Amino acid sequence: MPYHKDKQQSFQAAEQAFVQAQEATSDIDASRADYGWHVKKAKQEIEEAFSQINKALTNASEHQKEQLYKYEQDLEQLRSQFEE
Repeated sequence: MPYHKDKQQSFQAAEQAFVQAQEATSDIDASRADYGWHVKKAKQEIEEAFSQINKALTNASEHQKEQLYKYEQDLEQLRSQFEE
């Protein structure tokens, strides 16, 4: 697979993981009986997104790196919602 295609695919995987983490955290409602399950799922999605971002950073372009660092900052904010 050509290098530029590999870069694009890893960036897209990181982007998709970031979106999934955002969606997982937006579904959380503390009044629901399955609140704990949703929190656990959200934490897993956030960690998966961090993992995908770290992989993508190894071969990202400068523009992609800027976006990936922004995703990391946003994920840190999401993660902080679940830390006590």
